[in-house]
Amino acid sequence: MTEQHKNFEENQNKPAKTKERQFKGLSLSERKQARREKLIEAGIEAYGTHGFFAVTVKDICNEAKLTERYFYESFKKSDELFQTIFLKLIDQLQHNVMQAIMQASTDPKKMIEAGLTALLTTLKDNPRMARIIYIDAMLVQELHNQATIHETMLRFDRMIHAFVMLMMPNINRSEREISMISTGLNGYVTQIAIRWVVSGFKPSMEEVLSSCSVVFLALLDTFSVKEKI
Repeated sequence: MTEQHKNFEENQNKPAKTKERQFKGLSLSERKQARREKLIEAGIEAYGTHGFFAVTVKDICNEAKLTERYFYESFKKSDELFQTIFLKLIDQLQHNVMQAIMQASTDPKKMIEAGLTALLTTLKDNPRMARIIYIDAMLVQELHNQATIHETMLRFDRMIHAFVMLMMPNINRSEREISMISTGLNGYVTQIAIRWVVSGFKPSMEEVLSSCSVVFLALLDTFSVKEKI
């Protein structure tokens, strides 16, 4: 066998390099990701406007201007798209709240005001987000027993837990007690947020902020008094 034949045979046996076909400058995986993002944005618009239970896969696809086969390319069913959207929005909301707290002064009362203001402002400025998180997610969890949504809402417990420790780093309480208090604070704010969202943000933000702040300020005063005794 000549050297030329040998090289030809070796080249034939080499696995072919896979190169994705380009279309309008995008690879197949990039186009798929772009379609997925379109579906997510369409879902936020549709679910946030009409509610999860009033929206079909066809509605989502019409909003995204995609055929239904592209929906199933990224998601098995509507629930999966909803969970994806829910997680995305929760991340945005928690990021805004934590960023506001970290940028506030070290005065605990200012931190409370900053964190709650960021939460309420984000919800009012993004009514679709507010509806998805505080109305539809609650219904989906209750009717479909969605563990993902339940576990994600527990992240607010942990965020408030971290917030309490940040406000009162020397607090003389057990982790278990602080954890239960954090769950209570989360439930308190969640119920106020649900009522506010359902009402179409009718009470002023100042009123809602004051209502949410009361329990945090009471906690701060109670623990401060006990620490002095």
